[in-house]
Amino acid sequence: MINPRIIDYIFSSASIQRWNDYPRMVELVELDKQAHKFIIAYFIAKFEKDINYTHLIEAGVFEFLRRVVVTDIRPDVFRNALQKRAKEINSWVIANLKDSLQDIDNGIFLQKFEDYLNNPEMYKKERFILKAASYLSTKWEFSIVYQTSQFLSDIEDVKKSVEEEIEDYYELIGVRKIALNKKLAKIVDLSGRLRFQKRWAQTPRIPETSVLGHMLTVAIFSYFYSLEVNACDKRLENNFFVSLFHDLPEALTRDIITPVKYSVDDLSDIIAEYEIKKINDEILPNIPDFIHDEFCYILGMFEEHKDEFENRIYEDGNIKLVDDVSKYNMDKYKAIDGIALKQCDKLSAFVEASLSISHGIKSKELVNGKKQIMKSFKKVQGVDFEAIAKKIDEEFCTTGQTQVRMDFD
Repeated sequence: MINPRIIDYIFSSASIQRWNDYPRMVELVELDKQAHKFIIAYFIAKFEKDINYTHLIEAGVFEFLRRVVVTDIRPDVFRNALQKRAKEINSWVIANLKDSLQDIDNGIFLQKFEDYLNNPEMYKKERFILKAASYLSTKWEFSIVYQTSQFLSDIEDVKKSVEEEIEDYYELIGVRKIALNKKLAKIVDLSGRLRFQKRWAQTPRIPETSVLGHMLTVAIFSYFYSLEVNACDKRLENNFFVSLFHDLPEALTRDIITPVKYSVDDLSDIIAEYEIKKINDEILPNIPDFIHDEFCYILGMFEEHKDEFENRIYEDGNIKLVDDVSKYNMDKYKAIDGIALKQCDKLSAFVEASLSISHGIKSKELVNGKKQIMKSFKKVQGVDFEAIAKKIDEEFCTTGQTQVRMDFD
């Protein structure tokens, strides 16, 4: 499904600092920016017609992987270099990632990646949506940077440049709605704030990852899982976006670590009940009416409870829980591999602990957490998550820490 080398690349983005030549009141990293970009792209795409969401996800993953490789080049320098040496730069990116990607989906993923880099017409509309989403997530970051940079001589020029760029994307309805600070802007803001909530908050860890960044790593794992089980397009799309939004309510309730959540009888039920109330009061009223039901389905909102990690399908206009999702591997069923996505969620947490320990930051919370997570892995649809975790652990223990990288914008 996935190998330790590409996981290393994915998580190295949590160490890529953004706007690092400007004073910042909080640390801004690439992983969080990419997660925010995907969330914004989802909502922009929903206002457009004839969007292929598999292509949107693929293009987003391709752009993310390329960004990790070329992160040492400033964006304005990189754009200029692409105009003159696109073929050479893209070949260099592929050369860096080839060994990590060549076994995924029997080499099909790597071939698509190479085609995408070399053909600017491929997934053209989806590319444009991602570019707009990237701009809006950067603009959101700049609003933070600006607060502490107003004494700098060039900051007003940067501000003017950022504000003017939005005109390039005004043809997209979703961009206009966000720019006008309508309801949708509140969801963009709410999701962006998840970058301030750190995972494993009670123990030191390197690299630190936020709830926002964690949501994207789970989504990427779910994407690779979907490829492995030959999921249909709608199933792949749902798996990705369920994972991407699975912790969105924590923007309202904050992250509560598992030992605390389950240490007191009925506490988890009380938290779940309160979470549903906050979703109904502060999230769903800001979701466009025409995707309200779909978004509830993605969040796992049922009549009496919420569980994003249940296997489910749509049949005859009703949500049905199922044991074997593979029996419904057709777009019309809108299937979701909830149990497998929970394994992807645990796999991300396992990597977070393993990476920190490989860096030499080792606490009893991380060691015990890692052991407990390992015990909970299982095989789903033929994908052995325990075997994947063991391979990851072995690789990280052997090779040690990831490279720390820096970025500007």
